[in-house]
Amino acid sequence: MIYFVSDIHLGFHLREQDKKRENNFIDFLENIRTDCKELFLLGDIFDYWFEYKTVIPAPFYRTLAKISELIDDGIKIEYLMGNHDFGHKDFFKNEFGIDIIKTDIERTLNGKRFYLSHGDGKAYNDKPYLMLRAILRNRVCQKIYSFLHPDCGISMALGTSRKSRKYTDNKNYGAKDGLKDFAEKKISEGFDFVIMGHRHLAETVHFSKGIYINLGEWFQNPHYAKFDGENLELIPYNAKS
Repeated sequence: MIYFVSDIHLGFHLREQDKKRENNFIDFLENIRTDCKELFLLGDIFDYWFEYKTVIPAPFYRTLAKISELIDDGIKIEYLMGNHDFGHKDFFKNEFGIDIIKTDIERTLNGKRFYLSHGDGKAYNDKPYLMLRAILRNRVCQKIYSFLHPDCGISMALGTSRKSRKYTDNKNYGAKDGLKDFAEKKISEGFDFVIMGHRHLAETVHFSKGIYINLGEWFQNPHYAKFDGENLELIPYNAKS
């Protein structure tokens, strides 16, 4: 089986509240270990992420330990950067052998063509976000930011992340769904499946020649997608209370 998940946003809430969502995600990772061949993390697994040379965000150690266990089991993991967890450098590569991918990717899995993306930057009427993304991902800005003490830097990252999510939640994207239209275009180009996240709206859309899935979010209504070699399915996750 091949699994796809996104938008867990670990670190968004206060620690005790956030632990419930983290427990659900760790439980999900444990449950798929028996049959998972490959796992695609399609962005915003963490609500913020910034690496210093010797420091990573401490609250995520249990999730990182579980990811390490999956790697030790021989499960391949691919990680696409989202709009919140863009501060990755080389920790995942050095510790787990996982490359952090900064762009959309195309994969052929069991003869089926997949187009995979976090989905940010594809909504209509979203120029303010694109400008902010360009600033936050600028190498000079990130270099200056790295001089801050980790406690200060991570606190600022968390504050910026929360403002970004508030902007996303309150944004009116208009009547048309840019992600859905983008997916339809990719399917018309010959892709069998398009999978994205970002919009926090879990859905499966059947086009005449392919399927688009949005993975939703893990705040209130967690979902994941599973590919059995022939069929792709969006599945609600029965989270613990």
